[in-house]
Amino acid sequence: MANPLTDDLANLTSAFEHNFAARGEIGASLSVWLHGREVVSLHKGARTREEVDTWHDDTIVPVWSATKGPAALALLLALHDAGLSPDSPVQSIWPELRASCSFGQLLSHQAALPAIDEKPSIFDHPAVADALARQSPFWEPGTAHGYHPRTFGFLIDECARRLTIGQSIGSILANRITIPIDAHFWIGLPVSEHHRVARLYPGKAKPAASPDEAAFFAAFTSPDSLTRRAFASPAGLHAVGDMNLPAAWTAALPAQGGVGSARGLAKIYSLLASGGSWNGRQLIPPAVLSWASQPLANGHDKVLLMPTRFSAGFMMNPLAPDGSTLHQRFGPSPRAFGHPGAGGSLAFADPDRGLAFAYVMNQMEQGVMPNAKSLSLIDALPF
Repeated sequence: MANPLTDDLANLTSAFEHNFAARGEIGASLSVWLHGREVVSLHKGARTREEVDTWHDDTIVPVWSATKGPAALALLLALHDAGLSPDSPVQSIWPELRASCSFGQLLSHQAALPAIDEKPSIFDHPAVADALARQSPFWEPGTAHGYHPRTFGFLIDECARRLTIGQSIGSILANRITIPIDAHFWIGLPVSEHHRVARLYPGKAKPAASPDEAAFFAAFTSPDSLTRRAFASPAGLHAVGDMNLPAAWTAALPAQGGVGSARGLAKIYSLLASGGSWNGRQLIPPAVLSWASQPLANGHDKVLLMPTRFSAGFMMNPLAPDGSTLHQRFGPSPRAFGHPGAGGSLAFADPDRGLAFAYVMNQMEQGVMPNAKSLSLIDALPF
């Protein structure tokens, strides 16, 4: 008698293989966890175009904005430790910040600071933080939201350093989460791990898949648009090739600089999907789990120019005014939360199913939202 689960896993494997056969994947891995246990681990390909069969289940690669989820978790832990919540005002610890907002508004891209008029280097955290403190908000904070592609990392990192008297987002994440669960994911990659990093390759131009994507691409190529300014602030590390440099891996950039494996990312999200405990130890307090899954912003995004929905640091499926799902970017559950990375990486948690998912790869595609490579895998999940 046929085993339906085995058949369904065969469908998932087939979808994974299809990314190589039809979508030009070079190297990739998929890790899926269910109720705290890894149930799927697939890997194939190579770390570079010149290599053969060198991509393994522990291969690590830069994941761009998929960094934002683990980074947000680190700040939420610091907030909880300090006796604060997403409703607390950021000015309580950062009085110099001109934009008046709560931590929840900051984490859900409502702080109105997606770009900076000044031109500090992305490698100079104090200069960027000072420029953000002086920056006039682009709208009244809390009245709308717009994705903060780069400034998000500096905003939450400055908050973390003030909450903990000097600890960065990367060090909080390592000490509280990734070291205890042995997750191979870093915001600030140690030199000892540099030899493991796969090389990223830029995607080729392609037609927009939707009117929303067309509007985004048009704004992204317009020098004066808020969209373009947001993706250019602060200055530096704009080309895909720049993320293949050790300086980018060690810079510990919480918005875009994470480096890790699919299993490492999925382990982190497995904690978020299954109650926050690991081997009987509660690593994530229940309040933090609630903050991560509670939506705070939904609707038109002033930077991405499409519907988006955010909790405190995580992206969710956007909803229409009637509550129906507009786009299933993280599976069918309206409570699922995670974050995509430019080019195709994606990780998320679905607490309704106790499920965690992570897909990482090195052949990028143009776009900021999950693409067919990861969405086809989500559609093929049997759980």
